[in-house]
Amino acid sequence: MEFDKLICKTQDGIGFITMNSPKNLNAVDIAMADQLLAAFEIMEKDSDIKVIVLEGGEKAFSAGGDIGYFYGQVQSGAKIDLSTLIAKVGQLAVAMKKCSKMIVCSVCGAAAGAGANLALSGDFVVATENAKFIQAFINLGLVPDTGGSFILGRAVGPARAMEYCALGKPMTAAEAKDFGLIYQVVAKEELKDATLAVAKKLSAGPRFAYGELKKQIYATSYFDYENYFAQVEAPTQYKCVDTEDFKEGVRAFVEKRKPDFQGK
Repeated sequence: MEFDKLICKTQDGIGFITMNSPKNLNAVDIAMADQLLAAFEIMEKDSDIKVIVLEGGEKAFSAGGDIGYFYGQVQSGAKIDLSTLIAKVGQLAVAMKKCSKMIVCSVCGAAAGAGANLALSGDFVVATENAKFIQAFINLGLVPDTGGSFILGRAVGPARAMEYCALGKPMTAAEAKDFGLIYQVVAKEELKDATLAVAKKLSAGPRFAYGELKKQIYATSYFDYENYFAQVEAPTQYKCVDTEDFKEGVRAFVEKRKPDFQGK
């Protein structure tokens, strides 16, 4: 596959996947999801790669869904179908957790919507002090996808998960570390070195044992993850996409105003 939204490279046994779509702040559209799935698969199969690093941009890790694409769908007047995208971000979240190699996510600035949950899907997350993880879905009349409700519910409990998801409240890097969602918080200028230090430490470790450890953690904490996507996350998101509230949320975002949700 040709990568026009990613930059992929390998250095000293570490595979680097850098999202590179600055025009839409690394939005997770179908093309981005496809390329990320392909990149992880390639690096999973490459025996020379011991650890995978996922990076975003300096301004933002990822803005989440492509609002411009959503707006075009809304304005077209046709029935909106985001089923392919919803399915692919679910596949991506599972692929990262089931990958046999350790994944380090390097986060600077905003990680919103699917972008937030993509970052939180890493085994180790290194974030800058200004990083924010935002379950922004509710502002569009949607529910979290890419595993957001699952990850937050298990990490911080249902009450706090509801707070961040229902209010779209930004979670700071410091809060995310206190909740056990991320590994390390550093100054912006230290991010690359700190990320590389974690990746190098993991690359020097027992790769086979790491793979088996990931299986254990998946079994204890994510054993019903795939069922969740199929039976809960995707069906609830499909229903939300098919509402007037979703259309209003998208229009309001583009028009830079507060949405007038009618509950239908």
